[in-house]
Amino acid sequence: MSLIHPVANGLRTDHPIPGLAFINDERLPLDNPEAIERTGRNQGEGLWGRTDPLPDGGWVAFTTEPKNRTFAWAVHHHPEHGRTVLLVRDADWSSLHHDWMYGRNGFLYRHGGYWWDGSAWHRPSQVADRAFESYDARPVRDALTVTAADLLARPGTPGNARIAKIAEFTVPEGALQRWHDHLALWAASRRPGSRPLDRCVVDLRAPELDPAEFVGRAALAQIAELDPQDLPHEEYGRKDLPPPQVETEAGPLWSKPVARDWAEQYHRVNGPQALLSGRSAFGTDQPLGLVADHNHLTKIIADSLQDAEDRRGKSRSGPGANQRENLAAHLAWWPAVTLSDSTDGLIPLTALRTTLVEAVIGGLAEDVARARKNQKTTVSLGDIRSDVVKLIDWYILRAPARTPAFFGEICLTARLNLGLDPRAVGALLRRSLHLDSQLDGETVDALLDLALPPSATAATD
Repeated sequence: MSLIHPVANGLRTDHPIPGLAFINDERLPLDNPEAIERTGRNQGEGLWGRTDPLPDGGWVAFTTEPKNRTFAWAVHHHPEHGRTVLLVRDADWSSLHHDWMYGRNGFLYRHGGYWWDGSAWHRPSQVADRAFESYDARPVRDALTVTAADLLARPGTPGNARIAKIAEFTVPEGALQRWHDHLALWAASRRPGSRPLDRCVVDLRAPELDPAEFVGRAALAQIAELDPQDLPHEEYGRKDLPPPQVETEAGPLWSKPVARDWAEQYHRVNGPQALLSGRSAFGTDQPLGLVADHNHLTKIIADSLQDAEDRRGKSRSGPGANQRENLAAHLAWWPAVTLSDSTDGLIPLTALRTTLVEAVIGGLAEDVARARKNQKTTVSLGDIRSDVVKLIDWYILRAPARTPAFFGEICLTARLNLGLDPRAVGALLRRSLHLDSQLDGETVDALLDLALPPSATAATD
């Protein structure tokens, strides 16, 4: 999910974000999404607005704030859980719009991307599930939803707080001091008929969010089994690090489960290539298929050079065995690369992948049709044909980094077009590769644990 940092709460929000100021939002027509859109849309240079209905009911609306164009209002209206009114930087609202509309990650975000969907809290979305074109939802263990009523059981002092005005608003440095008093002022400002305080979600508490348990960069590297030098740079590669739960002067800190999720996704992305790589004749790490092709072509060329020398006879001296092998290795390199080059190779890898997906899906479709013909409620999936598995081997050994996308496309297409559970398709791929792949069983399992979507990996696999 995108890491949007709201800068303030609207005064009429039902779900305040801790630490943020409250802004007077009385000019915002919160019951009319089209009017919110018109507040900014086509009203002048640098102003914009938008509204969209949500797939499950409710709506979202956004507008640049005309009196302070650095910021924009973002409103999420849920038919059951009320409304969220946030002030964000104007450059950020489109990303928040995407999260609310298409992110499948709830609508309330706390602690660096922990999200609530109205019923449960989940960790930040990090582990991709290609079978659903989304992220695997990871529930928070022993999560406790904290409401405004919970916090205001200890009374605050509204007189120590104030409601900010949008025209003069600037983003404060860090969280507001004595925010409890600001929350009390917000509660005192609620209009009759507003959502009850015990249904206004403010925060999340969970054992994993204990600051004493947070980890820094060194521990993140240890969890991911990486050298700290191999982690993305905090200054230039922050988007490639997990979303931090806390920012400190020493750097970002993460909950251990968030760190573990990031490590899992890192290895899902990078693991297949590392697993299916070998050392080439020139001492570089390359895909096993490329190494095998190079070695094969080297032998062919070296044998050809030897045959040419034999035909010339002993009257003319040729290169020695070592020179001949070295020459053959250099001559064989680029032809070997061209066999599996994805841009201008002899074999079009993209077309091959499409053909393989269609071949697997075709076999699955036959199984589904057979089950329907026999009026069976469950589909028995037959093994993938051995020749197809051999060609799958050829593909993944030469393009290991593309393996997760390849298996993900198979699981996604089988789910959408044939109604098959990704777990059943994942089990079929595992069984078929164990039967006919040239890879040993341990490597097959390690590869599929990395490359199959999470939803296609059953606990009993």
